[in-house]
Amino acid sequence: MSAPSLNFYDLTRDELLALASRWGFPGVHAARLWSYVYLEGMEAWTEMAELPARYRGKAEAELAFHRLDTADEKHSSDGFTRKYLLALADHRQIETVLMRYTGRVTACISSQVGCAMGCVFCATGQMGFMRHLTTGEIVAQAMHIDAVLRGTHADAALAQADASSPHARHERLRNLVLMGMGEPLHNYDSVMKAIDILRDPSGLSIAGKRITLSTVGVIPGIIRLADESRPFHLAVSLHGATQAEREMLVPVAKKWPLDALMDACRYYIAKQQRRIFYEWTLIEGKNDSAENAHAVGRLLQGQLAQVNLIPLNPTAGFDGEPTGRDAAKRFQQILADYGLPSTVRQRRGIDIAAGCGQLAVAKPR
Repeated sequence: MSAPSLNFYDLTRDELLALASRWGFPGVHAARLWSYVYLEGMEAWTEMAELPARYRGKAEAELAFHRLDTADEKHSSDGFTRKYLLALADHRQIETVLMRYTGRVTACISSQVGCAMGCVFCATGQMGFMRHLTTGEIVAQAMHIDAVLRGTHADAALAQADASSPHARHERLRNLVLMGMGEPLHNYDSVMKAIDILRDPSGLSIAGKRITLSTVGVIPGIIRLADESRPFHLAVSLHGATQAEREMLVPVAKKWPLDALMDACRYYIAKQQRRIFYEWTLIEGKNDSAENAHAVGRLLQGQLAQVNLIPLNPTAGFDGEPTGRDAAKRFQQILADYGLPSTVRQRRGIDIAAGCGQLAVAKPR
């Protein structure tokens, strides 16, 4: 018997219903299968008792659940952050992060193996680009975190540990950030399909307002997002408020210049009537001066925008230090003078290299 050819996690609910129709079965069976997987976290065909035997047999022959095996797991001393090294079918690996906050759990998921954007302070950018993730590989990361929260993780020891955790009761995955490895808008179609699957109200039902996608400034993708009226948050990694300064930290700015990026962002805001979150990595002596803050203020003044200030997290390939608390507060005050709200990102998981810009994996041998 040949192995199933389709990855369940590559399919939207409508595609699963259409597949049932092509097989000659009513859609109600496919809808029940969808519920078993996404609402009950179930993948064992023998446990899906409400599926008719003929449909279950056909689905089992054609569909596989390509979950991602855990190659490694690290827990931060902060008590709220975990990082999972997940193995792909081609022996490549990606990292996914679970972050707990008061009243919510967030999954930070990856969209590529490596990244082609080359941001100099980012460990993923220092890796270079290997390949895009498929829709199913993106969805499987969220399902991995969901299984951990349910206490149904495939690894019995990990499941038991999570089931006994003081956080375990009533937790569900409700927040998603595409801020892991890779540039989401460089893998646009697979990322958007994955988000559609994870947003489906009959499944995990992650609300658009609880999803944030971060881009280094891929202009065609920003325009497409605006035109398609995607109902989630957009974060744009800025890091420099002049073309020359931005190019030093974000080499892809040579392809998509700052002026053109700002035009795209204003188009997005006008079209979506939604604020953009601009991300600014604070690097001591590089881009954290009062002059830098005034430049950001002038650049963004009048926009529907918020600035997320992120003290630099250490990586092996970049020699820089994070901005101190006093300088960060000064930066914030200057932005406030321009009418720009800002936050200083809470540092989480730094001791396990799970912070912003720290995700990376070794190249396969």
